[in-house]
Amino acid sequence: MLEAPVSMAAMPETPPDVGARADPDELELTVVIPCLDEAQTIGLCVGKAVASMKQAGIRGEVVVSDNGSKDDSIAVATQAGARVVRCPVRGYGAALQFGFRAARGRYLIMGDADDSYDFTLVPAFVAKLREGHPYVIGSRLRGKIEEGAMPTLNRWLGTPVLTFILNRLYGTHISDCNCGMRGFERRTYRRIGAVAPGMEFASELIVKAAVRGVPIEEIPIDFYKDKRGRPPHLRPWRDGWRHLRLLLWHAPDRALTLPGLLLTLAGVIGTFASFGHDRAVLFALLALVGMPPLAGGLAIQAVAEPGRVRRSARAWLTFDRAAVAAGLFLAAGLACAAVVGLEYLRPREGFAILVPRVPNWNLILTGALAFGAGVGSLVLALLMGAAGATLRAEVPPFPVEADDEGRAP
Repeated sequence: MLEAPVSMAAMPETPPDVGARADPDELELTVVIPCLDEAQTIGLCVGKAVASMKQAGIRGEVVVSDNGSKDDSIAVATQAGARVVRCPVRGYGAALQFGFRAARGRYLIMGDADDSYDFTLVPAFVAKLREGHPYVIGSRLRGKIEEGAMPTLNRWLGTPVLTFILNRLYGTHISDCNCGMRGFERRTYRRIGAVAPGMEFASELIVKAAVRGVPIEEIPIDFYKDKRGRPPHLRPWRDGWRHLRLLLWHAPDRALTLPGLLLTLAGVIGTFASFGHDRAVLFALLALVGMPPLAGGLAIQAVAEPGRVRRSARAWLTFDRAAVAAGLFLAAGLACAAVVGLEYLRPREGFAILVPRVPNWNLILTGALAFGAGVGSLVLALLMGAAGATLRAEVPPFPVEADDEGRAP
């Protein structure tokens, strides 16, 4: 996914009581709230955030990143004490990115504008950040959820399943991957490099943090029924699928390579060692099922830049090594074919000539799998070579030379 083009156009000035005209180093915190037609609740959220910062002695600001509101959201947010910036790109992730770019604080905290998250908890997040935790996320499932605040399907299926997959793929230990109230250091946010423009931005913040080795601290929070009085912008099935595919994209080692390797090894061993050609065929099919995800996962790991996938293979899986592996697999396939051929050509004497030859199906199928692995490795090598040639600057750019009159062309 490519980052949406976001323009840092002129912005309204910060209200005097929330860090106006302050240098970035003078502000400890920026609370960023994405907003789209939230006139009924944005004032409550901004007011709670401003009041909690004043009460805790936190020098900070509230930035509302408006995503094209047609109601009075901008006026209400400004009156409540927020600095409003207008994000020209639609989407939850785009609005947050735009707000983070406009932020002046050392720490960044995000939360929704529907008053479902309690912004009086801002000091609790800041306390964890001050302790040295670079990334702090709330957990609604460990806190109290008001009746009707979260759809039953999301609470008992969507969020637990996605969180389970996230923890298994990336080795994290959180309980609520979809919680929208989070805090991080500004430099940590930049290091994560999340760019998704939609709702999957929330998952990308966790996935890329795990990929880059950023520890995540979790604190329980309460979750309340939103007070908008209209349907939410969230589309459970579509947004859930976008979250899931993002989880799979950045973990090819566990989503593709490891399952493919296990299936392939089990299939090859079973093909070679099983009794009866029917079992050998079944094991061969098992190996054939495992080879594509194995090759695909290795290809992604070899081509992707470090920091974009959970475990990059660029350091050790090169074109030359993949080509050598292809040669070895093809040689093994030829060896199996030679053994089978020699067995057919071996002369027989006596009554043995009356008995039909029984082919060695184990060896035949094992040789066929070796041939397939050899061809697949060769394709993998060519893919990595082509991708590497595209990514590398093989010839540095030539210097621009001036003409006889000293002018550049």
